[in-house]
Amino acid sequence: MALGGLHRVLCRRWVRWPLTVLGCLGIAVPAQAVDVDNMRLWSAPDHVRLVFDMSGPVNANVFTLDDPDRVVIDLDGADLDFDVDALDLDDSAIDAVRTGVRESGGLRVVLDVNRRVVPQSFTLAPNEQYSDRLVVDLEYPGESAVKDPIDPIEAMIRDQEIAAQRAKTEAVAEGKPEQAEEVAATVEAQPHPKRDIIIAVDPGHGGEDPGASGPGGTHEKDVVLQIARKVKARFDQTPGFKAFLTRDSDYYVGLRQRTLIARQQKADFFVSIHADAVRSSQPFGSSVYALSQHGASSETARWLAVNENQSDLIGGVDGNLSLDDKDEVLRGVLLDLTMTATMNDSLATGSQVIDQLGRVNKLHKSSVEQAAFVVLKSPDIPSLLVETGFISNPREERALKSSSHQAELAQAIYAGIVAHFRQHPPPSSLLAWQRDQGRGGAGDEYRVQPGDTLSQVAASHSISMKALKQANGMDTDILRVGQVLTIP
Repeated sequence: MALGGLHRVLCRRWVRWPLTVLGCLGIAVPAQAVDVDNMRLWSAPDHVRLVFDMSGPVNANVFTLDDPDRVVIDLDGADLDFDVDALDLDDSAIDAVRTGVRESGGLRVVLDVNRRVVPQSFTLAPNEQYSDRLVVDLEYPGESAVKDPIDPIEAMIRDQEIAAQRAKTEAVAEGKPEQAEEVAATVEAQPHPKRDIIIAVDPGHGGEDPGASGPGGTHEKDVVLQIARKVKARFDQTPGFKAFLTRDSDYYVGLRQRTLIARQQKADFFVSIHADAVRSSQPFGSSVYALSQHGASSETARWLAVNENQSDLIGGVDGNLSLDDKDEVLRGVLLDLTMTATMNDSLATGSQVIDQLGRVNKLHKSSVEQAAFVVLKSPDIPSLLVETGFISNPREERALKSSSHQAELAQAIYAGIVAHFRQHPPPSSLLAWQRDQGRGGAGDEYRVQPGDTLSQVAASHSISMKALKQANGMDTDILRVGQVLTIP
């Protein structure tokens, strides 16, 4: 056959020839298109996340257009094999999704948005759960990550408390404890704010990260959200407490972002709720974890910490607490002092929680475990991680799906935390004010009056400020009018 005839045959039948053969014959071969075979969307209070599941990696260009507001996503060499009308756009900034083929080839996706958004995008390589992915986050500038953010007045009170505690810790870290005493001597007693104790309730996983799955197909992310909502409801029904969820629907929140949200909302305590899973279907029972600075207290705790912390590899985001304004030595001392106090509070509260859990469920471990979970690594917020049960155990999977069992677990978590704060209420809290209403008449007690300072109260009773603070477990230098002090 003449060369021209061969060329015509190949041109007619190239789709039947292996690409490697055609390449060897020197014939131009169209690049194999990447299929976008699924799109998933999750709406959060401060952003919406759109994930493209693809058959391979692509080059993506994401940009915005005005009048009207749109976000454009161009995917080179990609074909769409998904019905975009299947996306649930409720509670998101996206009004409509339109798609088309670009003149230069490839896929164009246009998002019609109803507010100002700031797009962020990144790609993720395949893992055990997913193929190649493009993740597009549309962030809402100025919006809170929680639906019911802390009241500005309560935030101001907490800022004052946190600043006072930080000043005291820094003075001790710098070897100048008298500096904190001098500050305290000049601060007059403030009106009692009777503030709420703020609890961050963190349902693990979410969105494209389902967490563990039971033999019956139950996803951890769904179970723990239901339990967390019940925990929040119990706190919100209790005078003196306010709770918020780090996620209140099915969307992903990065591990360090969860602690950042807790810090932004001035949380007094952080509790992360999970459901355990191992390869065997035999283990069962609840566990409670606090942070360990020097590793885990058991192989199980170490293994769990690694697996929970890998969740951010799915979400593709991370962050770090910064102490860049301090020199290296001072940073280390500050963290050590703060961590020690925080861990002590965490362990004490954990003991209360595990005691309550043991009344409603079998315990996998009878004491508080310690492990290096990222969500527990907030140095200034006492934190616990509660594994409510083994979702990998068929019996516990069924129990975890039960609304009544979820309510019992929620009550146990709530009761343990409340028990701790009733014993050790923050001085500015409603619980502290309520406790002090029945005190003040004994010879070794003094009720703080307007104009009092810590130094004046100490001097009038011929004791040091340090002894007075130690006797009352005070971790700040602010006195509150009506507060009752024990005189050692």
